[in-house]
Amino acid sequence: MEQPLVSIITPSYNSSKYIVETIRSVQAQTYSNWEMLIVDDCSKDQSREIIGQEAKKDPRIKLIELEVNSGAAVARNTAIQRAKGHYVAFLDSDDIWKPQKLEKQIAFMEQNDYAFTYTKYELMDEHSQKLNKTIEIPDDITYHGLLKNTIIGCLTAVVNVEKTGPIEMPNIRTRQDLALWLSILKRGIKAHGLQENLATYRIVPGSISSNKLKAAKQNWKVYRQVEKLSLPYAMFCFSSYAWTSIKKTYLTK
Repeated sequence: MEQPLVSIITPSYNSSKYIVETIRSVQAQTYSNWEMLIVDDCSKDQSREIIGQEAKKDPRIKLIELEVNSGAAVARNTAIQRAKGHYVAFLDSDDIWKPQKLEKQIAFMEQNDYAFTYTKYELMDEHSQKLNKTIEIPDDITYHGLLKNTIIGCLTAVVNVEKTGPIEMPNIRTRQDLALWLSILKRGIKAHGLQENLATYRIVPGSISSNKLKAAKQNWKVYRQVEKLSLPYAMFCFSSYAWTSIKKTYLTK
């Protein structure tokens, strides 16, 4: 039976330090029918040259060059618009996948007829050293559940776009992924967790995700400006998010 095509969405900006490791983790997949759409957002380093060289060696890798620096949302949406896959997966330019990630996750979705899934993942530092911390996940999550527990790691998400319909990230500075997941779940779709650690997230000093206060502010903006939650409900969801974030950061081993 032929494998469904998986389109991998990868935004790139000054990613020369990590992008080859990310690409290698995709090439090492035991699932072979994929295309990797890397959108370079006017990098100032050697990212474009490096990605271009990799694309010449492997036709499954496609470099898309933006002419104007536009941010991660535009980069991801550009790749989504050109994606040809039955499934769309997300992998940022400094993260990596375990070799069986796609094989296990696509099988999980096909066997259960799921439209949207995610997995556990682990953390590493900027030098690719594992931090011995795995992010645990619930078996499934709904729209209101995700508002209170923003647990879906972008590097683990896979969407069957034939089941969800068209997807697009809102053009906001950060947390576009959370806003996209919410837009999918708001359609009445439930996201399902595969209880295996299949990816590794890199913590880079200075990034939004490494700064918990900045991340919290961006989540609040999603609640109020994107989802337009009432102030009382936004405060309720935010308090739940803050507590689960504390547990994930400081109590997870």
